Amino acid sequence: MSIADDIVTEIFRHDKELPLVLTKTIKQKLGISIGEFSEKSGIPASTLYKILSGERDPNLRTFRRIINTIEEIESGCARKKKFIAVIGVRGVLDGIEKKEITIGPETIDIKEYAVTTIEEAMIAAIHAEKDGAAALVCAPIVSPTVEKIVNIPVATIRPKSSVARAIELVAKKTS
Repeated sequence: MSIADDIVTEIFRHDKELPLVLTKTIKQKLGISIGEFSEKSGIPASTLYKILSGERDPNLRTFRRIINTIEEIESGCARKKKFIAVIGVRGVLDGIEKKEITIGPETIDIKEYAVTTIEEAMIAAIHAEKDGAAALVCAPIVSPTVEKIVNIPVATIRPKSSVARAIELVAKKTS
């Protein structure tokens, strides 16, 4: 049984508290800091600290990201597959219907980075590049600056075009 399976079993079958189980898993079983886990998962450290303190319960999307990150760390293959980062506010990200895009024979994953400020968008762009993003899509307010700080293709979300179209454009740039 994997570490991720153990977490789900302890929480749902043995009714143990998520904060205790998750803290033990990250620090002891995986042997990494909360900050490192935050970077690998794309979940803001502040959100993780609130979950670990019991101040907040994760939504389903965040819980999936936690489990997927644990599985990636455990298997030692943290994101080898090519992906496109989409940086935006939750309202924009919720409009993305696809989790991957196919360009020719290649399928590229789409990874979301939720932000609420321009500063968070800049930081998310740097994190996305460090995480191995092949390209990224972001808002016009930050794209000129983001293009100067990352070395991957950047596409801009335009009000008249959809996020999906921007992803297709940047996916073609990566090929």
